[in-house]
Amino acid sequence: QVQLVESGGGWVQTGGSLRLSCAASGGPFDLYQLAWFRQAPGKEREFVAAIVSNGGKTYYRDSAKGRFTISRDNAKNTGYLQMNSLKEEDTAVYYCAARRAAVSILTGQTAYAHWGVGTQVTVSA
Repeated sequence: QVQLVESGGGWVQTGGSLRLSCAASGGPFDLYQLAWFRQAPGKEREFVAAIVSNGGKTYYRDSAKGRFTISRDNAKNTGYLQMNSLKEEDTAVYYCAARRAAVSILTGQTAYAHWGVGTQVTVSA
């Protein structure tokens, strides 16, 4: 049973950058597909990005393309979300999620069995 812990959130000015980390333990990390979701106040949780277990394929929501980069280091049991050119609308709690194996990337929350507790990202002028 893999456990996930996010870190790296905080406050940043509009246009700035943050790198979120997702540290995994308790399972064979290199067998899990990783994803990042986010939830803004008063809104539903939404998919941001995902990466397959070997890092060979990624997928992003449209608003993240060109600004965010998802990656992973299986030797360190850690996933990352590099966020550049941040906008106020990126403000949310960001969650790391994992699902066992699978080649295809799924964007629905229910596909992911393992979740971290989230890290707050606040973007303002």
